[in-house]
Amino acid sequence: MEDATIWQGLFLCGIVSWIWVSSYLRLTQKFRSLLQPWVTRQVVDGAPFIIKIQKHQNSVLDAFFSGLSCVVSVPFYTAFLPLLFWSGHGRLARQVTLLIAFCDYLGNSLKDVVSAPRPSCPPVRRITATKDEEDNAMEYGLPSSHTLNTVCLSGYLLHYVLSTLDNESTSILYCGIALASLLVGLIAFGRIYLGMHSVIDIISGLAMGLVILSFWLTVNEQIDNFITSEKNVSSFWSALCLLVLFAYPTPEFPTPSYEYHTAFNGVTLGIVTGVQQTYSQFHHEAVPRVFSKELPFPAFIGRTLVGIPTILIVKFCSKSLAKWVLPNVSNALGIPIRSSTYIPKLNKGTADGKKSDEAKNSGYLQKLCEFLNQDSFDVDTGIRFLQYAGLAWSVADLVPSLFFHLNL
Repeated sequence: MEDATIWQGLFLCGIVSWIWVSSYLRLTQKFRSLLQPWVTRQVVDGAPFIIKIQKHQNSVLDAFFSGLSCVVSVPFYTAFLPLLFWSGHGRLARQVTLLIAFCDYLGNSLKDVVSAPRPSCPPVRRITATKDEEDNAMEYGLPSSHTLNTVCLSGYLLHYVLSTLDNESTSILYCGIALASLLVGLIAFGRIYLGMHSVIDIISGLAMGLVILSFWLTVNEQIDNFITSEKNVSSFWSALCLLVLFAYPTPEFPTPSYEYHTAFNGVTLGIVTGVQQTYSQFHHEAVPRVFSKELPFPAFIGRTLVGIPTILIVKFCSKSLAKWVLPNVSNALGIPIRSSTYIPKLNKGTADGKKSDEAKNSGYLQKLCEFLNQDSFDVDTGIRFLQYAGLAWSVADLVPSLFFHLNL
């Protein structure tokens, strides 16, 4: 127990040290000055290749590649990950959730460090068929998150399937690799076809995805054992998630990338705390799996019909509660805050004007603001974080409890 507490404390101290060192040395700006000009030239030089591909555009291909891009979108994860948990594949669901959050953090961090543009539109034609794609288009380009996430998701799913087979067949291995490669190739080509990314974005997404997947396959067992069997997990993960919110580079101009990182960060906290509390009841390896006698498909459909509305209600309630609690707590503690989305009346001017005197009287909090180079904190970040943490907790804890009481 003492050894675990020591390494957890050292790990958290390491993150705090990294935040301070990177801020003091202005590492983000230095890396950007080195990488951004070269990447921008590659994006500009790659535009004729994209235009050549888009000469073959038609409505069928537009619909096909737009639909394919939804495979690794936020709505897809919102539906896919809960179903994995409720189907009895808890270990797979935990690992995929944490892996995608890890990919999202590293990929979006690199996007905002480099702050390289997407292909210029025009001359490139950009197709954004959904609201999610419109938000993606507001992010920076390198690397392609769709490509990165598809490499990691398909690669880990293939690893999981092969690890569950009693007799691993070479033909099954080759077929799995071929299918995963086909999916990655279609997603990558589709990002170019839709005018969302340049070739350099795709290449960096492929390379980064392979590196992250290789790393994850070496540590996933240890991470899962830590989450399910170690002590002090919830408090450590809470501190880790809080620090990771600050251990994020500042982009040249604001983009939705940090919002996605905040959401997935909250999801990991909700999943980890929920699994930690109920592992022996609902998430161990012996739980019934879909299509088995203990969990037939009609019962799984019943779980879906109960679970999806429940987690959406919890998401709404978590958001409403956070919008009420966080501003009041911040006001009581004298923390200067601002909001641009969730609480429009709480703009920067009123937040700074009303709370500046309180902040001056709060020495430690004022020093914290100065340490993090913040004149005020965005309360939207906390609201979004708690909203998705509540949703994820309900997936792993509340909803399985409902299934138990409903005999599902």
